[in-house]
Amino acid sequence: MEKIKVGIFGLSRGMAYAESFLLCNAEIVAICDSKEDRLKAASEKLNGTATLYTDFDAFLSHEMDAVLLANYFDQHTPYAIRCLEKGIHVLSECTAGTTMAECVALARAVERSSATYMLAENYPYMCFNREMRRVMQSGILGKPLYAEGEYNHGFDPEDEGFWRGVRPTSTHWRQYLPRTYYITHSLGPVIYATEAMPKKVTAWSIFNPIPEEKPSGSSVGDCASVITTLNDDGSVFKVTGCAGYGGHGNSYRIVGEKGQVENLRGMEGKMMLQFNPWNVPEGKQTCNLYEPEWQDEDEEKIKKAGHDGSDFLVVREFLTCLREGKTPFFDVYKATAMSAVGILAHRSVLNGGSPYDIPDFRNEEDRKWYEDDHFSPFLSAMEGYRIPCSSHPEYQPTEKQMKRYKQIVGEKE
Repeated sequence: MEKIKVGIFGLSRGMAYAESFLLCNAEIVAICDSKEDRLKAASEKLNGTATLYTDFDAFLSHEMDAVLLANYFDQHTPYAIRCLEKGIHVLSECTAGTTMAECVALARAVERSSATYMLAENYPYMCFNREMRRVMQSGILGKPLYAEGEYNHGFDPEDEGFWRGVRPTSTHWRQYLPRTYYITHSLGPVIYATEAMPKKVTAWSIFNPIPEEKPSGSSVGDCASVITTLNDDGSVFKVTGCAGYGGHGNSYRIVGEKGQVENLRGMEGKMMLQFNPWNVPEGKQTCNLYEPEWQDEDEEKIKKAGHDGSDFLVVREFLTCLREGKTPFFDVYKATAMSAVGILAHRSVLNGGSPYDIPDFRNEEDRKWYEDDHFSPFLSAMEGYRIPCSSHPEYQPTEKQMKRYKQIVGEKE
């Protein structure tokens, strides 16, 4: 099998995939990052086999088949388009786009290109989420009616290591990330399990800012957003973006006509498959508790990878699609639809819970409607298109909070 030549752009997250690429018979030929210390560490991990770049233009000129984009959250789209224009396959970290115009441009770029685009959304490939898909595809629960997805990732504001490591500057994108935008870890698994696609969205945010006595560099005062979607099959999803309430973890529940399946919070990977007493299939009980199994020939390789093995499965699918000419499950149309749910859910928040239609990015008529929609909550927004990042648009950390934050990260006043 001929090795696929891969470049990695953004090494903080990108190198987490390195071993998986190597295990899948790919060759990492080039790596790119603006920070030379990351380049040096990554080069050592790869035994000096990859060419090092600090400039993306030079990196893109390197001979390679595919690029993993693991740069900042709000900057994936322009780099993806540049790769596609050169016929280079793209595996892009989340999210596909942070404006509606970016989603339109990305869909058009994929259609013009001979290359493949895949979103590197890994949570659907966790063991329990793969099991939910298997259960739904077996037909034992019948038609999907409702699903829940929660991605809870809180933090202690007094944890100085968190600020320095995850939000190291006052201008970092996470300081302006609306609670709806980082949605693929909650929405992706329920789409994967049910294959239903959102058509309408509405949302509300829970305003609960970091207490005034604690340090903060965040301009977002919401701790979570609750998002509901009406889907193309008539089902309804209730999901969060990246929530900061409750206990840390990920929980999912799929309800069908005949029963439900969910991973159980705090139960170390256990799942529950449940039926009503009058509707129990042969060989099952009303309540079935069990631990899912990988049931995969690459189980040992999976167990070596990050995010409970899901990083390996993302890489394997991407490379399989390239080798066999297949379309990834999370192709550009699912990827942009999920991004649009996060973007338009935030607009719903800012507009009192108003519903928004999710465009079909296959449809040029839908795309024309949004091709000049550049509204964004991030500092990278085009001039004149910046919107609030919090449900309370005027919210900002106090001077005292910001002073303590800057002392922690070493940022000058």
